[in-house]
Amino acid sequence: MPVPPGYLDTTGTKMETKIRRWLIVAATTSLLASCFKDEPANAECDIEKAWIHFDQPSASVWSLNDTILEDSALVNRDLIVFKVKPRTDRSRLAPQFKLTPGATIQPANGSIHDFTNDTILYTVSSEDGNWQRLYRVAVVEQRHTTQDIIHYDFEQYSLYQVPNSSASYYTWYEMLDETEKEEIWASGNAGFKLSNFSAKPDEYPTCPLADGHSGYGVKLVTRKTGPIAQAVNKRLAAGNLFLGSFDPTNALKDALRATRFGIRFDKKPLNFSGWYKYKPGEAFQNQDGSIVEGKQDIGTIYAIFYRNTDEQGQPITLYGDNVQTSPFIVGKAIVTNIEPTDEWTRFSVDFDYRGQEIDYGLLTEFGYTLAIVCSSSTDGAYFQGAVGSTLCVDEFTLTCETEIIPQPTTTH
Repeated sequence: MPVPPGYLDTTGTKMETKIRRWLIVAATTSLLASCFKDEPANAECDIEKAWIHFDQPSASVWSLNDTILEDSALVNRDLIVFKVKPRTDRSRLAPQFKLTPGATIQPANGSIHDFTNDTILYTVSSEDGNWQRLYRVAVVEQRHTTQDIIHYDFEQYSLYQVPNSSASYYTWYEMLDETEKEEIWASGNAGFKLSNFSAKPDEYPTCPLADGHSGYGVKLVTRKTGPIAQAVNKRLAAGNLFLGSFDPTNALKDALRATRFGIRFDKKPLNFSGWYKYKPGEAFQNQDGSIVEGKQDIGTIYAIFYRNTDEQGQPITLYGDNVQTSPFIVGKAIVTNIEPTDEWTRFSVDFDYRGQEIDYGLLTEFGYTLAIVCSSSTDGAYFQGAVGSTLCVDEFTLTCETEIIPQPTTTH
């Protein structure tokens, strides 16, 4: 499912324009206070919420939460995907959208479409008429995982060209079959772009590595940020790659909430393994930029398995501030001995379930989420680390519990 260009504009990306506006507002507050003018037409053209009604939701979706997509990362996706149970009729569905104030959408909000084989292209136009954004909306079947051993080899990546901008950075995906891809991997590259508009793709924190352990790998580098991030005391950006999504609108405001960890998973993972190389940067620095003498940066690689709903059925997502501490975590596989090495080094760690039992009924209904996280600086989420720290990773493997099928009882 190809992802079309996002914002359509002749003066740069909408996100870059927002950043410039924030700086301008900070400098002109006193002038605005003395001006009394009519509110200008809104320049926003985002989908803030999307939902689909099903007459029999329990027969169509794994969870009622699947019928509504509403989170802070939604406005930064050009592809909106609803996931339904296999054999769900997708021929006459009518998605509804909440738009930013004054925006309009074509085809019409709530119009009926056939999502059986195709995505539907929607165009959102801003109230002031100067902005447009294209979205593709898809309704796909979420099938159960059939493999007990799952490989992530990082061979599938692409260069994302930011619409109407010279900026571009790398993204990673997995192939569901020969033609359909799934964008389950995320990084902080989109946030790095906000203060480093002129950075070349290979200057971003997360990039492909041509000489991986086998084929391509991923190179994560802790980079110095640009002037905008420096001004708000976010002086470095650790290279990171994780299962989940990234919300660049929060990158400068609440970075820990910009990372949304995990994908829904219906197998119990038992072991997490892979390959890495690591070289720490020369000088470890605190968030204020002061050098910490004698402290060496370290990288991080781990996997987390957690329940994705609470007791009331409300959705649960883990962020940068609770990905290893949330009470909804049931299992962890943390690589604790990432030593500096120039050679590819294998790691293998079993999941620690801390005596917690898995609800297999809930597991079958995709009631658990799997997060895999790696970073060139373990404290990078708090903007601490050493510029130049480099973690290379490749060939991640999850070994899951083999499904036990009850055998019929034989009587004689």
